Amino acid sequence: MMVYNSIENLPPAAQNCFLAIGNFDGVHRGHQALLAQARAMAQTAGKTLAVLTFEPHPRALLRPDDPPFRLTPGAAKARGLATQGVDHIFSLPFTWDFASQSAEQFIAHILKTGIKPHTIIIGPDFRFGQMRRGTPDMLRAAGLDVHILEKTICAGDQEISSSRIRQALQQGDLDTARDLLGRAWEIEGIVIKGDQRGRTIGYPTANMSLGETIHPAYGVYATLVKIVEDGPDAPWLDAATNIGIRPMFEVAVGQVETYIFDFDRDIYGKTLRVCPVQRLRGEARFDDLDTLVRQIEKDCEAARALLAETDYRT
Repeated sequence: MMVYNSIENLPPAAQNCFLAIGNFDGVHRGHQALLAQARAMAQTAGKTLAVLTFEPHPRALLRPDDPPFRLTPGAAKARGLATQGVDHIFSLPFTWDFASQSAEQFIAHILKTGIKPHTIIIGPDFRFGQMRRGTPDMLRAAGLDVHILEKTICAGDQEISSSRIRQALQQGDLDTARDLLGRAWEIEGIVIKGDQRGRTIGYPTANMSLGETIHPAYGVYATLVKIVEDGPDAPWLDAATNIGIRPMFEVAVGQVETYIFDFDRDIYGKTLRVCPVQRLRGEARFDDLDTLVRQIEKDCEAARALLAETDYRT
């Protein structure tokens, strides 16, 4: 799979494709269904499948005061799209200049001059250009072949959506999130130095910022961890992770602190994929450090037992 951050001087192999357009945050089951249909159409026509998406997510630019909301920041989204058989990703910078393009400019510059798609695949609510004034009819009027695919419906006659997944995560409902995503949800980030308090009590943690990733329900989770720099075949490691503000010490912004079992490596600066498997408890304030340590011991025992029950590794 090839990733392009610009549409200038694209190789011919990246053009004349079947092009799915959208944010694809989560690459959830609804996205997967759309991409499966697009992939089948592309294969029938003997064409490649491409995705046009944007970084950062447009909402981050247009509504900067919103709390973090991303299900899959850039690297994770690209990885998810690769698993769906996407041949090319056009991941274009979403800036104010880009956002101010008219629908006509988007069609002329991005589509007809840049990507030159054979066919465009979109969902029924797709809009584009400044003030979202662009419509599928405008694409067709410009001579572009357009296919509109319906959204996927799941149990309960509700559509699968990124919003529903966010809600499930904020409620600590990992089972629903996993069902809607079609896989386990992950947090990805670089290990940073914390206050190293965990090291002094026998539980050194790998600390990460949540950054633009949505904050799930705060608490302690049984998790699996993969070190990205160790390669795609690196093992998933059992761990217990606290996500939140640590009420005893009151950090200002929610963060991720992971204690990897039976592990002794310096991984500062490494990128971790942390996969929450089950929420064990909510965050709590303890009377003293000894009580906290006893609870951490119980949390780790519970996480070990849960992870040993079933092979949750993805």
